[in-house]
Amino acid sequence: MGSYRVEISNVARREIRNLPGNARPLIFHALQSLEKDPHPYSSKGMRSIKGYKMPKGLELRRLRINRWRMVYVVEPALSLVTVLAIRKRPPYQYEDLEELLKEV
Repeated sequence: MGSYRVEISNVARREIRNLPGNARPLIFHALQSLEKDPHPYSSKGMRSIKGYKMPKGLELRRLRINRWRMVYVVEPALSLVTVLAIRKRPPYQYEDLEELLKEV
């Protein structure tokens, strides 16, 4: 698999800054691994959220990292991964996902 560029949305940047110190290294390691493989074994594709239809050529995924969940979009044609959010689980229910997708 080729090399991907990873971009982090403004929302995700704020969330990373607010993470506890022990979670940041795990998140940074996950970000680096997404450069090599945007479809790691521990990630899951997200088909649809509340009737929102993903534009063609984009793939919405989530990656579980301990108590955190990273939500990101893969654009294979551009070799680009855009991280939308990094939230604590389980209370995160993706209610703001459509708003986050507007940044892509």
